[in-house]
Amino acid sequence: MRTIVVTGYKPIEMGIFKSNDPKIEFVKAALRKRIVNLVDDGLEWVLVSGQMGVELWAAQVVLDMKDEGYEINLGVIPPFENQDERWPEDLQLAYEEVTMTADFFQPIYNKKYEGPHQFKAKDQFLIEHSDGTLILFDEETDGSPKFYLNKVKKHQEQHDYQVLYITPMDLDDIVEELRMADPDYWSS
Repeated sequence: MRTIVVTGYKPIEMGIFKSNDPKIEFVKAALRKRIVNLVDDGLEWVLVSGQMGVELWAAQVVLDMKDEGYEINLGVIPPFENQDERWPEDLQLAYEEVTMTADFFQPIYNKKYEGPHQFKAKDQFLIEHSDGTLILFDEETDGSPKFYLNKVKKHQEQHDYQVLYITPMDLDDIVEELRMADPDYWSS
């Protein structure tokens, strides 16, 4: 896979209500682990729409990796302009930083929000311009990623398209790995 889409839950769907919630670091660590492995296998581009939550965190992970010398590109392709308009200020700042430093940034629609068709067009564009998807998703827990995943499954009926999952079990494994790597962190 040369190009993947990374997506998953929004913060509120994961019980995350503050931008300094420690759970975010676990999600980022899981994303990083998977993306590093994919880069080692030839991944060149990570695409996100930049929505708050997993996508914004994945973008931050990719930008950190670039700073560390990894050869990876970030494309941010939101469904419309100013998608962050109603977000909390700290998330707006994070989104602005990501969009300003991404290798590619272009909204699907060069206008403000008009309707759900813009999200559908964004999903279709991302699927058609990638070789696969890395998705943080739990089959037991519905949420916004389900709509994207349904589109992916239809696409897979006619195309060779990979779906890689980060599951709650993967997150538990990351927490355990981090705990074992730094036991002092957990006792403070």
